[in-house]
Formats: sequence, structure tokens, C-alpha cells
Amino acid sequence: MNGSAHTSGPVLAAYRYCETVTGHEARNFAYGIRLLPTAKRQAMSALYAFSRRVDDIGDGDLAPAEKAERLDATRQLLTRVRSGEVREDDTDPVAVALADAARVFPIPLEGLDELIDGVLMDVRGETYETWDDLAVYCRCVAGAIGRLSLGVFGTVNGHDHARAAEYADTLGLALQLTNILRDVREDAGNGRTYLPAQDLAKFGCAAGFHSDTAPPGSDFAGLVEFEVRRARSLFATGYRLLPMLDRRSGACVAAMAGIYRRLLDRIAADPDAVLRGRVSLPGHQKAYVAVRGLAGLDARRTARSPREDT
Repeated sequence: MNGSAHTSGPVLAAYRYCETVTGHEARNFAYGIRLLPTAKRQAMSALYAFSRRVDDIGDGDLAPAEKAERLDATRQLLTRVRSGEVREDDTDPVAVALADAARVFPIPLEGLDELIDGVLMDVRGETYETWDDLAVYCRCVAGAIGRLSLGVFGTVNGHDHARAAEYADTLGLALQLTNILRDVREDAGNGRTYLPAQDLAKFGCAAGFHSDTAPPGSDFAGLVEFEVRRARSLFATGYRLLPMLDRRSGACVAAMAGIYRRLLDRIAADPDAVLRGRVSLPGHQKAYVAVRGLAGLDARRTARSPREDT
């Protein structure tokens, strides 16, 4: 399917801008969306470019009050997109692309409001006492992205969209918890703590992670093992989404989720590595995961056995 056949020049240019942003900035995300047909790839790039703008505000160097103002302006832009006020000749290519994507696909744009809400939690420096507290944040910044993406992917063979949205949301939580484990040292350096205080206290890690070694007397490996088990359970549930998608959409999701699933395995094998630096997968392994997704191996495995071995 070629979604560009009847698309105007200004909109095509806007999509090209978003695809450029995605290609440059989305190291893991880009492996998945390359597997999509044109129209879906363009829409996913528009979603990514808007989400990236929100994340960059939250991660930038502005004062909290200025960040809040920028996020409010971004929410106002989203309101314009939602109400159909963005014209093809608008000077903001991300808004133009997102507005067109929302006309082509039933994208639940309120998910981007949730993303803004989640980034505002970062701006306020919120911490989380329990997993249930952290899950609220994860649903805003990652689960919402899963549900937005499902608006582009759609479901097949009569599968219930509401159930698919639950799986997409859960898969987002799995990816975000993996991100949190990977970035625990970097986040500590930026004054952020995401892991639940209850869990940190349980494993003697309440002092935080400010060096390349775990806090004295802590059971850091036990903490990581505990969170890895939680993430694997979320992945097992979230992977039930795959048989509900068409082949190429399923390949996209399997590629993105598979990269993070293998990243989680690397963290589990060497917990202290996340204190020494950023854990990542080499490019050839990411390519392998993408090929595996395109072949439908993960989707067939999930269809045979919904409860993934962990």
C-alpha cells in the first residue's frame, strides 16, 4: 500500500521531515517502523516526532516553570490538530504530518495528552512509592504510545480492539521498565529516581545509584532480578498483541519489543553493567530481531502459547 499516491506536496514534505527526525533520533524504534507500508510508516513517524518534541522539553535544560509553559503550548498545538485547525501550509511540519495521520487513521490523540502529563511528572520531580504508582507514570509515557500505535496498526480477524489496546498498553509498560533499569545510573545523575521506593528499600538501595558500584551493603543484583521478573511478566502479556495484528504491523511491534526484550536479558545476565554505562544491543542483533519479526516467528509462538516462558 502506498499512502503517498494522493497526498499533497506540503504533507509529503512534512512526513519526510518526521521520518528524518525518526531516523536520526529513534535508534530502536526505527528498526520496527521500517517494516511498515508507506502510510503506516509515515503516521508512526509523525507520532514519534511529536512525542520526541515533548520528551525533549522534559529532558532539556530549561527551568521547570519554562518547561511547563512549553508543554502547555505543545498541548495547545495538539488541541489545534484534534480540532482540524492545522492547514497543509502550516509552518510546523510535525503538526501538519500529525494532522494528516489523524485523518487517515483512527489515532486516539488523547494518548499524546497522557504523554504530556507524564513528562510533567518528570518536570515536577515526582517519585514513586510502589509499583502501582510507577505504573501510572509508565502508562502515560509508554503505554499511551502503544495505544496510539494501535490506532495506526488496527486489528485483524475480528480481534477485540479494546483487548488489543490493553495488550499494547502492557507492552509499553514492559518497554518503559526496561528503559528505567537500563538508565538507572544516568537518571540518578540527573536527579531522577523511578524505581519504586518500596523496592529500593527492600533491597537496601534507598541511597540511590551515584557511582559505578552498588550502594554498600545492598543487594543490587536482587533488585534487578526482581524488576526483571516483573518486566518479563509484562512482556509475556503484551506479546499477546502480536497475533491480533496484520503481518507487517506485527513485525514492527515484534522488532521493537524484541530489541528491548533482549536488552532486558543482557541486564539480567550482568546487573552491575547498568551502573558502569549504557547497556545496548549491537546493530547486527537489532537487525536479526527485525528479520525475526518480519518472518512472524514471535507472533506464531505467541499464538501457540500465550504464556511466554520467563
